[in-house]
Amino acid sequence: MLGRLLKPFLPRGLLWRAALIVFVPVATILLVVSLAFIQRHYDGVTRQMTGNFVLVADHLRDEVDAAPDRATAEARAASLALVFDLNATVVPTAPPTATAEDLPFYDLSGRLAIRELERGLPEMTSVLLRRADVSLWMTTRYGQLQLDFGLGRISARNPHQMLVLTLVIGLGMGFVSFIYLKNQMRPMQRLARAAEAFGRGQTLPYRPAGATEVRAAGAAFLEMRERIERHIEQRTLLLSGISHDLRTPLTRMRLALSMFDDETEAQALLADVAEMEALIDRFLDFTRSEAEEPVSPTDLGALVAQRVGEAARLGRSVDLIGAPEGPILPLRPQLLARAVDNLIGNALRYGRKARVSVSSEQGWAIISVEDDGPGIEPQHYDRAVRPFVRLDPARGASRGAGAGLGLAIVADAMRSHGGRLDLGRGETPEFGGLLARLMLPQGRS
Repeated sequence: MLGRLLKPFLPRGLLWRAALIVFVPVATILLVVSLAFIQRHYDGVTRQMTGNFVLVADHLRDEVDAAPDRATAEARAASLALVFDLNATVVPTAPPTATAEDLPFYDLSGRLAIRELERGLPEMTSVLLRRADVSLWMTTRYGQLQLDFGLGRISARNPHQMLVLTLVIGLGMGFVSFIYLKNQMRPMQRLARAAEAFGRGQTLPYRPAGATEVRAAGAAFLEMRERIERHIEQRTLLLSGISHDLRTPLTRMRLALSMFDDETEAQALLADVAEMEALIDRFLDFTRSEAEEPVSPTDLGALVAQRVGEAARLGRSVDLIGAPEGPILPLRPQLLARAVDNLIGNALRYGRKARVSVSSEQGWAIISVEDDGPGIEPQHYDRAVRPFVRLDPARGASRGAGAGLGLAIVADAMRSHGGRLDLGRGETPEFGGLLARLMLPQGRS
């Protein structure tokens, strides 16, 4: 329960969490030990100093009581006051009594000093503690003996000095420890950046460094990255090789069919050949999406407007909503252009018309593509973006099966940009089919 309440206020980064783990216990121990030491030490010192002053006060009172007359008593009090470095006078009355409860709550040594004076001087009628001095009154034969002296005579002062010293030393050592901790975390941060970049399709230079465990994790990451890159390269070469090799027999089939006497049967077979060539183009697009393209600042609005204009020139029913301006983002323009083309083609494959828009929302640049087709059921969204998965019943099998790579190419393109592909339903009656949103983080590649 406590963890849930504190979770929103705790840091999310490993460096600051490690700093909390190190510094909070150390700071708590220093504070508790300092307060306990100060309390015990200054209590003992205050009792000792107050006890010493009680002896002086008792001696002064005895000398005043032993005087034969008031004038002699006053003279003895004045002479002894010079010896003990205080002021002593005989007055007829005493001011109202002050108790330990009248002091501020934080003046612990002052409270203790008053209690010790009350215990050691039964003849004391009143005592008044001020910021730097004390006035004390005791009953004698000739009236009230008033003693004025510095507060340092009965109470240990400046107890905060140890706290200040502990704080300064703690902050200094904490700063040194934080620098050392940050240096230890730097190899882990480099490993995290390399892993995050690899997840987006980038390969950053990385060399294992740091503690033994971090080096082991870095070496394991490099081995894993090499295996994945070899697997991707082999898959890309396989798909690319098969796709290119299939073009030669398909070309021969097209030439042979063009010389058929039966025009109707030839046209049907030519349509099958064209569909096979379209599938091969899909395979090639999928393999090209794995090739690394350099990142460059790109006007997202201009790129989308160009792709929509190209689709419209080919006779497709697609509209661009509004006049998008920017933003300028670090993108792989060819890869993103293929993703937009795939979404537009997918929308027009299963619908009659589509519309495209560009917007910004909570740190994301969003490209939205809507169609008026049958759409996809929500439970099939995850399967729709997997390679070679075809949702024929949901998206119009009569229009051609396809290869199941259109949305997979788009999803891979989004992951390589650090974004994602969101699928949903259109919100208007005219475009109530599939709503595909390309979510691109602004300020990141």
